[in-house]
Amino acid sequence: MTLTDRRARSTEQAAPHGLVTPRPPSGRHRPRAYSVTVRALGPVVLLVLWWVASATGLLTPDVLASPPQVVDAVGELWRNGQLPDALTTSLTRSGLGLALGLVTGLTLGITTGFTRLGDELLDSSLQTLRTIPFLSLVPLFMVWFGINETAKILLIAVATTFPMYVSTSSGVRNTDRKLVEAMRSFGMSRLGIVREVVLPGALPSLLAGLRLSMTLSVIALIAAEEINATAGIGYLMSQAQSYARTDILAVCILVYGLLGLIADGVVRLLERGLMPWRRAVQGAAR
Repeated sequence: MTLTDRRARSTEQAAPHGLVTPRPPSGRHRPRAYSVTVRALGPVVLLVLWWVASATGLLTPDVLASPPQVVDAVGELWRNGQLPDALTTSLTRSGLGLALGLVTGLTLGITTGFTRLGDELLDSSLQTLRTIPFLSLVPLFMVWFGINETAKILLIAVATTFPMYVSTSSGVRNTDRKLVEAMRSFGMSRLGIVREVVLPGALPSLLAGLRLSMTLSVIALIAAEEINATAGIGYLMSQAQSYARTDILAVCILVYGLLGLIADGVVRLLERGLMPWRRAVQGAAR
């Protein structure tokens, strides 16, 4: 019996009856390939079920095209240039609207979370506006801005502003006030305190708001491209609906899903780079 076994045995004998002997974390390291495989398991299962349902006739082409038909549709749309053009247009709309919404939400969140006057003047109004579904603004935006790109970009901006605002405001309010007062006593300006103390302390909330905003930017993009779009993924969907092309409809739906997945992956990469300690904590909890 080794020295470690003797110590473990003596610890178990010394532990009072009914109590669990504490054990140190095993520190097992999961290979990267294992994590990727587990994450991909769900989508692969869905794809297999879709394939089997199409092959056995449970799903007919007029209901939903089979995976091979969808792959053929991707090749067709890519060769004739429709898919690259639609992706470029949709990503431009989503990116501009997201950038505008993030800047607006971040600015308003810092203002209401860091200053009492900003909180008293703006928070109640913003909380009221936040409860309005952005989809209900589509007809109003069409009246105000017409059916051009401005209405689409602003609709995405409105949808992404409020998640970022709520997360930023909450994160700023939870900043250690003693640390803020200490920086003030050293003569640091308000802008310096926000840049050096408040924003780093609110980083987890900021990234959570970024994740929600990026997801909503894809959802808002779908709604925005219903406003008489003449280009983009939404335009492809409307054209496919007119001709009952379920294969192209499936391609568009999958593209929207991939955009959301990529957006979530971007935030995860930012979390790993900006908050490396979170990964260490998650690894210790496994």
